[in-house]
Amino acid sequence: MNYKSTRDNTVSVSSAQAIAQGISTDGGLFIPETIPALTMADLQEIAGMNYVDAAQKVLGYFLTDYTAEEIADCAKGAYIGTFDDDQPAPLAKIGDKAYSLELWHGPTCAFKDLALQILPYLLTKAAKKTADGETKVILVATSGDTGKAALEGFADVEGVKILVFYPSDGVSAMQKLQMTTQKGNNVGVCAIHGNFDDAQTGVKQIFTDKEKAAALKVGNMAFSSANSINWGRLVPQIIYYIYSYATLLREGVLNQGEIMNVVVPTGNFGNILAAYYAKQMGVPVGKLICASNQNNILTDFIRTGTYDRNRDFYTTLSPSMDILISSNLERLLYHLTDGNAAQVKVWMEELSATGKYTVDETTRQKIADLFYGGCADDTKTKAAIARQFAKNGYLADPHTGVALDVYETYVAETGDDTVTVIASTASPFKFSKGVLEAVGEAADGDEFALCEALSARTGYAIPKSIAALKGATPRFTDICEKQDMWQQVEKMLGL
Repeated sequence: MNYKSTRDNTVSVSSAQAIAQGISTDGGLFIPETIPALTMADLQEIAGMNYVDAAQKVLGYFLTDYTAEEIADCAKGAYIGTFDDDQPAPLAKIGDKAYSLELWHGPTCAFKDLALQILPYLLTKAAKKTADGETKVILVATSGDTGKAALEGFADVEGVKILVFYPSDGVSAMQKLQMTTQKGNNVGVCAIHGNFDDAQTGVKQIFTDKEKAAALKVGNMAFSSANSINWGRLVPQIIYYIYSYATLLREGVLNQGEIMNVVVPTGNFGNILAAYYAKQMGVPVGKLICASNQNNILTDFIRTGTYDRNRDFYTTLSPSMDILISSNLERLLYHLTDGNAAQVKVWMEELSATGKYTVDETTRQKIADLFYGGCADDTKTKAAIARQFAKNGYLADPHTGVALDVYETYVAETGDDTVTVIASTASPFKFSKGVLEAVGEAADGDEFALCEALSARTGYAIPKSIAALKGATPRFTDICEKQDMWQQVEKMLGL
């Protein structure tokens, strides 16, 4: 299977090239030429598999220029011995028809681990297929979780250098500590004065600058990405939605062909796009419920068809969703316009030039049929966390709290009581201050005192990887202006 660019249908590259390159030279994102089809027999087969075997089966549909042995090596390396009890994506029942898809049992306690533990394997194999001996320079913009997960995944990986940019005041204290204390001889971290969108825009501009690419070429280096603009980051996320449905089949919660709804708290639209791909492959997914925080640009877009980032930006309790430029929408628009790359390019150029675009009525209706958009501010988020803990003894982080509130609103508005999987994207201990306040406790002291207080209040154990950070000294203290990001890259690479 080859991959096209969302902005140019004449582009056609292998899956290895798409992963190694990260983003098309025209600024578009790589998407598969066709979406593989799963039958109910396939889903029943997956229901009898462990996660590693399921991952191999799903990846095999998309990565056709990787051998079965290569894919097996990637899946085993990523998912065996890395996650709690070798269960990367367990389901926890949290209501009569609601299940929490816990995606935070990996080394950085966030859902990004599901993709960023396997991406280094996929990328290093892709590099050997496409440009053996070339050093990949991975630039990452993060709103909190991607940065640490990428650093952890790529630390000391041969043939790779990685530099992470994060908004100086736009991540939680624990997220910042996780990144700035990262070990590894090939890693770098730098804060910027600005928000996540500034960091993401800066990274994209560097990626598509031909002069900067030429500067790297002299040293036998080339850019790549670990953000979800890279297909190698997105495709592993499809696996856990397919596996969730298969798990519910195996446990008798669903019968063959019965639908499940999916709720995803999202800012960059990658995690919910993965659920969309699972649906398009044949998984019986009903409504895709898109949950936003106070930065509710996606809610407005789903409801109106107009994407307008000319609005106030809010720093919230759920910082990984504090985003106003949702990159992965570009992929969705390509599919919903039946591959009209020229139209997608026009919309993206309008977004760059004016900060907004409006889709045509046909596309708007397709979006409305597929998605429900809802949002929750910090007050609603805390209340949802409190309700869930009081009713079921289940503790959620603020991103999952947003999803819980939006799910409750959706059911109240529609009466839809379909079995629902809610993506739970991070450990509550990464955001202990907000969660502690939500469950009615004073939140005083440093991050580790807050974690200990939250554990004492709820009976939940502090994750080992977070507890191990106590007393750690930050290695990386640089901060730069958003227009000076390239200078930081030059500094790291010694250019």
